[in-house]
Amino acid sequence: MNQATLVINPAFRVGPVRRRTFGSFVEHLGRCVYTGIYEPGHPTADENGFRGDVLELVRELGVSTVRYPGGNFVSGYRWEDGVGPVDERPHRLDLAWHSSDPNTFGTDEFMRWAKLADIEPMMAVNLGTRGVQEALDLLEYCNVPGTSHFAEQRRANGTDEPYRVKMWCLGNEMDGPWQIGHKTAEEYGRIATETARAMRMMDPSLELVACGSSSRSMPTFGEWERVVLTEAWDHVDMVSAHAYYWEGEHGLQEFLVSAEDMDRFIDQVGATIDTVGAARKSDKQIGISFDEWNVWYQDRTPSKPPTGDDWPVAPRLLEDNYSVADAVVFGNLLISLLRHTDRVWSANLAQLVNVIAPVMSEPDGPVWKQTTFHPFALTSKYARGEVLRVVIDSPTIDSHAFGAVPAVDAVATWDNSDGALFLVNRSETDTIEVAAEVPGGTSLVEALTLNHDDPRWQASVDDDTTVAPRANESAELGDGTLTISLPPISWTMVRLAR
Repeated sequence: MNQATLVINPAFRVGPVRRRTFGSFVEHLGRCVYTGIYEPGHPTADENGFRGDVLELVRELGVSTVRYPGGNFVSGYRWEDGVGPVDERPHRLDLAWHSSDPNTFGTDEFMRWAKLADIEPMMAVNLGTRGVQEALDLLEYCNVPGTSHFAEQRRANGTDEPYRVKMWCLGNEMDGPWQIGHKTAEEYGRIATETARAMRMMDPSLELVACGSSSRSMPTFGEWERVVLTEAWDHVDMVSAHAYYWEGEHGLQEFLVSAEDMDRFIDQVGATIDTVGAARKSDKQIGISFDEWNVWYQDRTPSKPPTGDDWPVAPRLLEDNYSVADAVVFGNLLISLLRHTDRVWSANLAQLVNVIAPVMSEPDGPVWKQTTFHPFALTSKYARGEVLRVVIDSPTIDSHAFGAVPAVDAVATWDNSDGALFLVNRSETDTIEVAAEVPGGTSLVEALTLNHDDPRWQASVDDDTTVAPRANESAELGDGTLTISLPPISWTMVRLAR
C-alpha cells in the first residue's frame, strides 16, 4: 500500500531546464530593500551600502533573475524619484503597503546590486498611475546608449554604459481591485498593447510580460487572459501568473498537496493561450512568466500593513517564519514549475530577503536561512539539461479541493551523463518506499532528504542548521533500479551519474 514506482527515461523530455525558472523578486515592501539587501553602516556593507552577508547567501541560493521594483508598489511608483543625488531624492508615501520610501535605493542602485549578485534584472513599469510615456522614459534611461535626454541623465548619475534590460513586466496584478489604477481586462489590454508597441519602437529586442491573473481563484480568471491576449498577442512574449499557498481550514494534509493547484493553473493558462492562438490562426508561441509564487500566510498578523497616520519606513511586514512542512510544499511548487518548463519560461520566487523570503537579515545583525532556502538552492544548483517527465504510480491522498492525488510527486532532469531526481512525499502520516527505474549504467551520487519528526519546526536567527537536508541512507541503486524510503512530509533530491 505504501509503495510507489517511478520510471525515469532520458527520452521522456519535456523541454530544457530554464535558468530563469530560478528567479526571485525584490519589492520596496517591508524590509526587503532597507535593512535587507541595502543597509549602509552595516558591518558587512560595501561602499554602495549593499550588505555583503546578504549578497553571499543570494549567490548561494542560486538566483538567476530578480524582478524589480514591484509588485503592488510599482503601481504608484515614480522611478525618477529613485535616481540622481541621494540627498535630493523625495520622501514618498507608498499607498500599496501604507509605508514611506526615502528613495535612497532606486534603479541605479538595483542595477549595481544585480551585477554584484550576478543576476539578470527584470524590470516592471507602472501602468497603474502612469502609462506609455513614463515606461518609455525608464526604458530610455536603462537601455539607450546614445546621447538622448535620459541616457545623458544616466551618465550624469554615474553609469556610462546602458543596462540593456531584456525582460519587462507591463504593470502588476492589474486584474486586482486592490491595485492602484486597477483596470478591466479591456482597459488593461489596450494600455499594455500600446506600451509594448512603443517600447519595441525603442528596443525591438525586448521580452515583454503582460499581466495575467493574480490567482486561479480570481472571478475574472481565464476570461482576463483571453481578453488581454486577444488584444496584445502580437506585442508580448509572456503572460504572468501569481500564486501563494498556506495552510487553511482544511488542515495540514490539504496544504501538502497545494502544488496540484499550481499544476492546474499552468495547464489552464496554457489552454487559454492555445485558444487565443488558434482563434487568430497564429503559430506564435507565448509563454508563462510565473513571476510571483511562494508559501504566504496572508491571514496572519505579519501580513497586516500599518494604518492611520503611521507611515513607517521599512516596517516588519510579511515576515513569515517557515516550517519544515512549508519547505516541503515549497519544494513541490518548484517541481511543478520544472515539470511545466515547456509552458513556464520564467519564474520568480516572491520575495528574496525578509519578506516571505528564504533569506532573513537582522538590522545591524546577522543573516540566516529559512527552511525554504534549501530546496531552492539545491534545485537551482543541480537541475541541468533537459526536464524529464517522470511516470509515477503512487498511493493516493483524498484531498478536499482536488480529489484523489498521488502521495509522491517528482520531476527529473538529465544533462548528458548527469541527472537529478526531485521528490516529495505529501502524506502527512505514511512513509513510502519508492522504486525508480533509471537509465542503465547509472550510479548513485548522493541522496538528501529534508524532513523532521516535528513538521512545524522552524529555523531562527539562533538555529538555522539543526534541520537541513541530510543524507538519506536508505537510497540504493542496482540493476537499473533506485530504491529509497521517503518519510512523511519530506522533500528529497537524488543525484545520479553515468
